[in-house]
Amino acid sequence: MTFRLATRPDRTAVSAMLARAFANDPAMAWLYPNPAVRARKLPALFGLLFDSDDAHGLRLMGGGCEAATLWRAPGHAQTPFGEFLRSAPRLLGAFGLALPRALALAGAIDAHMPREPFWYLHIAGCDPAHQGKGLGRGAVRAGLDRIEASGVPAYLETATEANLGFYRALGFRITQDWRVGKDGPRFWSMRRDPA
Repeated sequence: MTFRLATRPDRTAVSAMLARAFANDPAMAWLYPNPAVRARKLPALFGLLFDSDDAHGLRLMGGGCEAATLWRAPGHAQTPFGEFLRSAPRLLGAFGLALPRALALAGAIDAHMPREPFWYLHIAGCDPAHQGKGLGRGAVRAGLDRIEASGVPAYLETATEANLGFYRALGFRITQDWRVGKDGPRFWSMRRDPA
């Protein structure tokens, strides 16, 4: 499958696919414990993330949007406060009553990021109807191929333990194991050094 840059017209398809891909993700389940609310809120959340990765990132999708990755360039992993304020009304719509948990999650993620420059694999997802076909691997690999020449590491975190082997096979290694607060999801930070 060929992977290409995802552009503004792809936003709805990418957001909907990522919502399906993350429907059972432990972090999303912690944010939105009710599955019906989660299904309703996730497309808007992924739409916001798609938008935020536009100016300083790399958005890739494959085929008819069976898989996609959202990357943030070195120095842009964290959302600037001004952008956060401009997005506040949309954030309230996406999170609603989950906003305090979302802020705790964002703070924990930021606290565990590396200090040196890195490419941030912000989001990687494959439509559940197409999982097991190598499309997710292809989407991540397409991003790694594009960033390899930068000479800086790639970094990600995952709250899904089953993803660890997937990312290890792509050259990532675990650097940290942590939890959001006392009752939040467990995360693993992973890093891949440039070849």
